[in-house]
Amino acid sequence: MSVAVILRYRKAVTYGHHALLGALEAEPPETPFTVAFATSPHETAAAVGSALDEADRVLVLWSFYSPDADALAVELATIRALVDDERVLHVAGGVHATAEPQQVLDAGWDVAAIGEGETTIIRLVDAVGTGAPLTGVRGLAVRDADGVALRTGPAITRELDAFGSFSLKHHKYGPIELTRGCIYACKFCQTPFMFSARFRHRSVENVRWHVRAMVADGMKDVRFTTPTSLSYGTQTEEPDLDAVEELLGTVRAELPPHGRLFFGSFPSEVRPEHVTPEAMRMLRKYVSNDNIIIGAQSGSDRMLAASRRGHGAGPVLDAVRIAAEEGFRPNVDFLFGMPGEDAEDAAASLRLAEAVAALGGRIHAHTFMPLPGTPWRDAEPAFVAADTIATFDQLAASGALYGHWRRQAEHASRLAETAKAYPRRAPRRRTTG
Repeated sequence: MSVAVILRYRKAVTYGHHALLGALEAEPPETPFTVAFATSPHETAAAVGSALDEADRVLVLWSFYSPDADALAVELATIRALVDDERVLHVAGGVHATAEPQQVLDAGWDVAAIGEGETTIIRLVDAVGTGAPLTGVRGLAVRDADGVALRTGPAITRELDAFGSFSLKHHKYGPIELTRGCIYACKFCQTPFMFSARFRHRSVENVRWHVRAMVADGMKDVRFTTPTSLSYGTQTEEPDLDAVEELLGTVRAELPPHGRLFFGSFPSEVRPEHVTPEAMRMLRKYVSNDNIIIGAQSGSDRMLAASRRGHGAGPVLDAVRIAAEEGFRPNVDFLFGMPGEDAEDAAASLRLAEAVAALGGRIHAHTFMPLPGTPWRDAEPAFVAADTIATFDQLAASGALYGHWRRQAEHASRLAETAKAYPRRAPRRRTTG
C-alpha cells in the first residue's frame, strides 16, 4: 500500500516537522510515500481529500505546544467535519502529546506520538503501509478498547547526527538543532522532561554538512535551536568555549561573504553565569547578532532556588553589564507568577528588571504557565498584582519590555483546568510486547 503524509504546517512551529522530514529522507521507509504541506484547516481537508484519490492510507501529522492544544483541537474537528475517512489517521506529536497523550486522544486525534519522533515516523509509515498493528510501533499512544490511552514501548533515540535537522528534498529550512536535552531541569520547562536531563550535541562536522547544504540552496543566514547556547560541547555546567569557537569558526568558514551567523539570540539563549568577557569577545568575532538573550526568570533568589534555575539574581545583572560592555544589547527573560511567588519576590524581579532597563537591556516578560510534563504541571500560578502589571505597561511604553505575557496568563488558566481534569497519577496502560 502507499501512504500520503500530510503536514499540518504552521509557521510558528516548524522545527518538529523539519526533524521528521529529515528522518524520512535519511532512512526512507520501505513503504512508498508522498509528502504534502497544508497551512490551514481547509487546505488540510482539501489535501486529505486529494490524497485519498491517490494513496491507500493518509497520515496527517500535527505538532504543537501545550498552549495551542485547545485551538488545534477545534481545527481538527473542522477538518473531520469536511472529510472523515477511516483510511486517515491524525497523529499529534510534540511536547504536549508526549506529556498528555490521553488528553490528546480524547480531543480527537487518533494517535499520540510520545518522545522523539524520528525513528517513530519511519516505523509508523511502514506499519500503516503494511497494515501492521500500531501497537508494534514504539513511541506511540493509541486508544485501547475502552478509550484509555495504550502506550507502546519508548521511542528509540539516536544521536542527532543520524538525521538531518531539516528537509533538503522539500527545501524546508530553519534553525539547525544544535543540542537536545538539558541538564538544568528547571521546574517550569518541558525540554529536559521530554528529551532527558542531559545534553546531546550535533557534531561540528554534521553542522558543517547542514550549512553547506543551505548555502548550496541559496540560504545565507544560519541560526540554531539549543536550550543553552554556551553549553555546546559540554556535559557539565561549565562552558567549553573552545568547542563553541570551533563550531562558530567552522560555520563562518562555510558561509559566503554576505552570510550571517546568529548565535545566543532567538530562538536560543544563554545562561547568565555563562556570560563572561571572554565568552562575549569570542562571540563578537563570529556572530552577526547585536543582541544576546539571557535567561533570568526572576530577581528573587528564593524563587530561583525553588524553580531549580541553578543561579541567583546577582549573576543576571553581572551578565547584562558584561554583555552591554562587549557590544551586545541584552534581552532578558523574566517569568512572573511562578508558584509560591509573593509580593516581595515580585518586587525583587521588578527591581532587577528596572536595573536591566537602566543598563540598556530589554525585558522579555512571560507569565508562568503550568506546562504538562514539568514538575510544576499541577501547580497553581501565583497572582500577578496590579502594580506589577502597571510597571510592565510603563516599561513597554518606553520600549524596554515586550512579550505575550497577557496571552500567556489566559493560557495558564486553561492549562490549570486541563491538569485537574487529567490527574498526573492516573495509572498508565502499556503494551506488553
